Amino acid sequence: MNDLKVKEKLQQFFIEDIGEGDISTNTIFSDEDIRTGHFIVKGEGVISGLNIIKLGYKMLNPNVDVLYHYHDGNRVDYGTCVAQVTGPVKTLLTGERVILNLMQRMSGIATFTSKAVETLNDSHTRICDTRKTTPGLRIFEKYAVRSGGGFNHRFGLYDGVMIKDNHITAAGSITQAVNKAKASLGHMVKIEVEVETEEEVREAVEAGAHIIMFDNCPPDVMEKWVQLVPEHIVTEASGGIQVNNLALYRNVGVDYISLGALTHSVSALDISFNLEGGKKG
Repeated sequence: MNDLKVKEKLQQFFIEDIGEGDISTNTIFSDEDIRTGHFIVKGEGVISGLNIIKLGYKMLNPNVDVLYHYHDGNRVDYGTCVAQVTGPVKTLLTGERVILNLMQRMSGIATFTSKAVETLNDSHTRICDTRKTTPGLRIFEKYAVRSGGGFNHRFGLYDGVMIKDNHITAAGSITQAVNKAKASLGHMVKIEVEVETEEEVREAVEAGAHIIMFDNCPPDVMEKWVQLVPEHIVTEASGGIQVNNLALYRNVGVDYISLGALTHSVSALDISFNLEGGKKG
């Protein structure tokens, strides 16, 4: 993740949560009250978002020291301490919730992605995400997918052309849509076309699409359609594919399988922040 973008987001999140100030900690503690706390995982999964601890706390107070015991992408068990922080207790308690919220969501996504990769168990086909992300959290969620062993699809509407059914309807055909896009774009921008029939596959190939996505296509049909696509064209599958049926798509030959569920249907990995010497520390 780009630190500047992360800091920009963290500033927004801290302003939302802290507002005019943390009245709980500000009325009880002074800046001289120094404590140590630990980030403890309360489940099993893949950790993601550790850098948020340092970036977040340093924004609130430069006098917070962070010690990491693990790296993003590492598997962790129940009770694992992934990081330790030492600094003014006011800062540690004020920043913990925003930091935990992000780490828990990201680690849940990384864990789910890792499960999808293991379930597919295909050395050729890569698992990737979609734009079905939580508004405001896309940079965090897409990074978490990478932490779990997955790959990123386009980041937004601005970094790749994706011609879907409504584009084709409005343009008149796949060929017309691809030709108009190519006439307006530079050579560095890729064009992907979504197809639903064998005729559309053939038309997308003839039109010169860089990527062809098979939408809602059964694995046996997809395996046949892949043979119609030259090797220089990337293939992708999406639609109707979930973790519970993902193994059916093993060895069908597509280059990517994109799953919206990686970012829109995950459970957070439970992580706690406990002060040393406390009830839970």
